[in-house]
Amino acid sequence: MIDRRYIGHSFPSFQVEVEKGRLRFFAKAIGETNPIYLDEKAAQAAGHRALLVPPTFLFCLEMEAPDPAAIRNLLGLDYRRLLHGEQGFVYNAPVYAGDTLTFEQRIEDIYDKKNGALEFVLRKTRVTNQHQQWVADLRTVTVMRNA
Repeated sequence: MIDRRYIGHSFPSFQVEVEKGRLRFFAKAIGETNPIYLDEKAAQAAGHRALLVPPTFLFCLEMEAPDPAAIRNLLGLDYRRLLHGEQGFVYNAPVYAGDTLTFEQRIEDIYDKKNGALEFVLRKTRVTNQHQQWVADLRTVTVMRNA
């Protein structure tokens, strides 16, 4: 069983710069055709100060953590039995190319279902920009199969 004493554990925050070339690459990779994600002039004409970040892009940036496996390592999770259970995003403000984002990850909950056959780790990540403005919350659920 995953040790529930880690509920509430916070990891060191880290920063990532939102680079416009990477944004364009991501937008093309997911088949995004809206020019506010691809063309700076179109984004500005639509009232944005720069290229807008596509909704799921923050998950990619979160993987820039100094140790992307920190949670698995801390909890002793067997990578071979892990499933990506759920992911969600709540935006409070737009994120743009050129922003420097700070990610603060926290284990929000650990629980099980099916008499422990499945264990769940809920991670929430608060994202703020270079102006200390809260721009988004990320929610990820990892599932450990024990049966």
